[in-house]
Amino acid sequence: MTRIFTGVGAVVVALFIYVGEVVVLAAETFASIFSQKIRWRIFMDQIVEIGLRSQLVVVITGAFTGAVFAAQTFFQFNKLGMGSAVGAVVSVAICRELGPVLTALMVTGRVGASMSAEIGTMKVTEQVDALRALAVHPVDYLVVPRALAMMLSMPLLVAECIGVGIAAGYLVAIGLLEINGTYYMANMVRWTQMRDIVMGLSKAFCFALLIVFISCHKGLTSREGAVGVGKATTEAVVDSSLAVLICNFFLTMALNIIFPAGYQ
Repeated sequence: MTRIFTGVGAVVVALFIYVGEVVVLAAETFASIFSQKIRWRIFMDQIVEIGLRSQLVVVITGAFTGAVFAAQTFFQFNKLGMGSAVGAVVSVAICRELGPVLTALMVTGRVGASMSAEIGTMKVTEQVDALRALAVHPVDYLVVPRALAMMLSMPLLVAECIGVGIAAGYLVAIGLLEINGTYYMANMVRWTQMRDIVMGLSKAFCFALLIVFISCHKGLTSREGAVGVGKATTEAVVDSSLAVLICNFFLTMALNIIFPAGYQ
C-alpha cells in the first residue's frame, strides 16, 4: 500500500509541477507582451507559418467532416422523416464542437510539433543560452511572437473550418442526398444562433493558448541530444491534444452557462 500511495502521489505532484510551470510561462509571456518590445518581423513569420500554411489542412478537415457528418445525420434522421433537419444539426455541431476541436487537433499536430522541435533544437544546441548571454530573454524572443500569432490565427482557422464544413454539408445534402434545399437552409438559419458561433470562436482562442504554451514549454525544457528533442516533440503533441479534449468538456459546460439558450 505504501508503494501504491507513493507512486500515485509522485504522479500527482509531477502533474501539479508541470501545470505550474506552464502557468508560469504563460504569465511571463503576457507580462512581456505588455512590458517589452514586440518583434513584429518574427510575429509576421509565425502568422505565415501558423495561419497561412495551415489552411490546406484546415480546409480538408472541415470539408470532409461536414460532408460525412451531413451524410450520417441524414441516414439516421431520414428514418424518422426529419431529413430537412440535417442542416440545423450539422451547422450547430460544427460551430460548437467539430470545428474548434478538429482544427485544434490538426494545428497541434502540424504547428505544435514544429514549435517544440524548433525551440528544443535551439535549447540543446545552446542557442537559448546564447540569447541570454546577449541580454535577450528567451520568452520575449521565442514565445511571445508565437503566442500572439497563435491567438490571432486560431480563431480565423476555426472560422474557416466552420464555413467550409457547413458548405460541404450543404453540397452533400442537396447534391447527393436530394434534401429539399429550401427547408434545409430555413432550419439551419433558424436554429443556428449567434451563441453557437461565439462558443466556437471562444474555444478556438482557449485552445490556441493551450497549444502554444504547452509546445513552447516542452521545447524550452527539452533535454540534451536528438532523443530529447524527439521526446519533447512527441510529448508536446500528446499533451496538447489531451489538454484540448479535456478542456473542451469544461469549456462546453461553462459557455452554456455564460451564453444560455436564447442568447443573441
